[in-house]
Amino acid sequence: MTTPDPSREPEPTKPAGTATTTPYKDRVYRSPAGVVGGVLVLAIVAWLGIDAVVVGEGRTPWLALAVMLFLGPVVFAYTLRPAVFVNDDRLRIRNPLRLIVLPWGQVASLRSGFSNEVVDESGTKYQLWALPVSLRARSKAARQDARAARAAARADARGGQGGSGSARGRGGAVGGGAVGAADLGAGAALAAGGPRRAETDRAMDELRELHERRQGEPGTQGEVTVRWAYEIIAPAVAGAVLLGVLWGLG
Repeated sequence: MTTPDPSREPEPTKPAGTATTTPYKDRVYRSPAGVVGGVLVLAIVAWLGIDAVVVGEGRTPWLALAVMLFLGPVVFAYTLRPAVFVNDDRLRIRNPLRLIVLPWGQVASLRSGFSNEVVDESGTKYQLWALPVSLRARSKAARQDARAARAAARADARGGQGGSGSARGRGGAVGGGAVGAADLGAGAALAAGGPRRAETDRAMDELRELHERRQGEPGTQGEVTVRWAYEIIAPAVAGAVLLGVLWGLG
């Protein structure tokens, strides 16, 4: 499940010529399951690693340090780091090893299949790691829609039978009318709210709506920028090299 929350990171001011030049913050989409899983894995790695450093003998403390230096950045990158930052001017994608900034004017489409991704005007695809596709959630939403549709159909049928008023006692007619009214209410709620959607699919719908509304605005033009997360790559590579050296020394 992915939930939006206000970003706490400082953001620049809007470009000149827009309605306001005061600092503004992004809307952020993350995967709560990924965050919780990452915290648990990091806690286990830290617990076991620190224990090995404190009580280990020989090369064990160095091996524990190398493993923590390698696993810590990798686990953080793939669980806690991914996020999608959105505002009226741009889409900022923080993936495990890259940070991609796409002004809305450079976004060609937002696609949902087995993964959620954004395509820029040059045809380059960028996966949205913070919005993972859940086929199970999609199937659950589809089953709920099917049940609601069947309830609405039964409500319509019972409503028509209740209007005929033939060959049934007064109590039975009243009871049938009550059940029909309940089902009819469920059908009306479905019609008003539209079909159910998995949470990441709803997030993609929000992004598409904002893209359609803002892609032609003057403040949404610019170049796509991509920056590698060297603060993640460097310690992970150092840990891997140290682990390899210690392993090679036997």
